[in-house]
Amino acid sequence: MFRADHRETASWVLIGAMLMSFLVAQYHHRFTVDPIRAAPAMAAVTALALALAIGKYTARPRLVAGARAFLQMTLFTVLGVVLAYALAANAGKLWDARLAAADRAIGFNWPVVLALLDKSPPLIWLFGLAYHSLTLQMIVVIVALSGMGKFDTLRTMVCAAILSGFVTILISGLTPAMGNLFDPSRYAHLWPSIAWLEQGLISGLRDGSLRVLDLTMLMGIVSFPSFHATLAAIFIWAFGAMPRLAVPGRVWAVLTIVATPVFGGHYGVDVIMGLFLAPPAIIASRHITRRRRAPHLMDSAQPA
Repeated sequence: MFRADHRETASWVLIGAMLMSFLVAQYHHRFTVDPIRAAPAMAAVTALALALAIGKYTARPRLVAGARAFLQMTLFTVLGVVLAYALAANAGKLWDARLAAADRAIGFNWPVVLALLDKSPPLIWLFGLAYHSLTLQMIVVIVALSGMGKFDTLRTMVCAAILSGFVTILISGLTPAMGNLFDPSRYAHLWPSIAWLEQGLISGLRDGSLRVLDLTMLMGIVSFPSFHATLAAIFIWAFGAMPRLAVPGRVWAVLTIVATPVFGGHYGVDVIMGLFLAPPAIIASRHITRRRRAPHLMDSAQPA
């Protein structure tokens, strides 16, 4: 049973489980960390931990909630990416042929979509910026929820993001893929997808030539399911707790999901599976992060 002051336990346990999973996954393919390039990440974690401590010492619940959320998401991001790297180093045969076949079976015709999109540069910019703004969306959600005192929603959102991200990474280790690749040089306006840019990285992880982790250049390499889609769907839910931001925030997140196949280099089935993961992650996180005593104390805005 979670006590009122232990509602953050689930997220911290998940982060610890990700660290342990990385240590196990890289046992036969040892990775090292470039210490100099690890400095910015360590500085960010230290600054957030300090902000959390200051918030607790000065009794500023909004600062505590925001700093904790950013700290948890930062640790999750770093550990998630390196865990995905370790799993990729151990992964078996690529699933691209099967994922592409699944796309064709449900009617996705990506050459036609790419050709049509290439004729509309304004749409390319709209979708491209939406896709690459996921981190900015996270910042907006965390700042807004903590600033408004929506601490329960913030806690659930962070836990759902970590839980679904952990599950996504584990699934991707069993279903490795290079992604839904297209050659951008064949188009006049389309940008290179993330999957296109990551080809060398994934190949290096698989053939053993890349074993030094540069924490300043961490890139998500998960194809199936799409965590980009999962996280954007979780943000759609979180924006609903903020009436003034609900409509623009949800439109922003929907554009991100629509843009994910092209600009992330994902198969359609990647995105569909990613969307399916969001609701159970939210439901589970609401359950494991809720108060279990003093039911008369409800989540409400508290003075900073």
